[in-house]
Parts: sequence; C-alpha cells; structure tokens
Amino acid sequence: MHMKHVTLMVKNLEKSIEFYETMTGLTISRRFHAGPGELAFLTNGNGETEIELVCMPQGQKFEGKGMFICFETDKLEEMHKLARDRGLNPSEIQDPGDQTRYFYMYDPDGVSVQLRFFPEGY
Repeated sequence: MHMKHVTLMVKNLEKSIEFYETMTGLTISRRFHAGPGELAFLTNGNGETEIELVCMPQGQKFEGKGMFICFETDKLEEMHKLARDRGLNPSEIQDPGDQTRYFYMYDPDGVSVQLRFFPEGY
C-alpha cells in the first residue's frame, strides 16, 4: 500500500496552483469542475508525488496548524531565495545535524510547507 495523494481544500485555486507549481515544481495533470467546485491534481509526472487541490465555494477550508507537507529539493538555497523574493516569508534554513537541511513557508491557505535537502542515500 502507498499514499496516492494528499487533498488540500483551498480558497483560491489559481493562487494555490501558482504556489505549488512555482515552489515545488509540480504541474497540473488533471483539472475539472465537480458540482459547484473545481479540482486540480498536480504531480511530479513520475507518479511519486501528487496533490489534489479542491476549491468548493461553501466547502470546509484548512483552519489550523499541526501538520506540514515536506518536499525534497536539491536546490535548497535557490528555493529559499525564490521564497524570499516572492514575499513568502520563509523560515531561516535549519540544520538539524543529520545531514539534511530545510526551511518552512506557508501556502496561500496557511498550510505549512517544508522544502528539505536530503543527502544521497539518506
């Protein structure tokens, strides 16, 4: 068994798509209307990572903290600068002493997103 995708309820589909395409490199694989709402699936194209963004005008939205989504990157400093340049107020780059490095930022709906460098073979 493996995780197929993570679903995020969003307020503004366009802003969320732009954030995830820019900051994670995911691209839209499918997009369609479902009743009063609209859905977009973004993927890395390899079938390894997929998120579903759901925008329902009267639907429930993310309302709290206590979770984050981690994306692996080999361009940590470049992505940190991009997040800063885009006004996303990223945390400082952290070094937990396990050969990884990471930083956090929030998506347009307040979901905490971590970009993390993992050394080869980790």
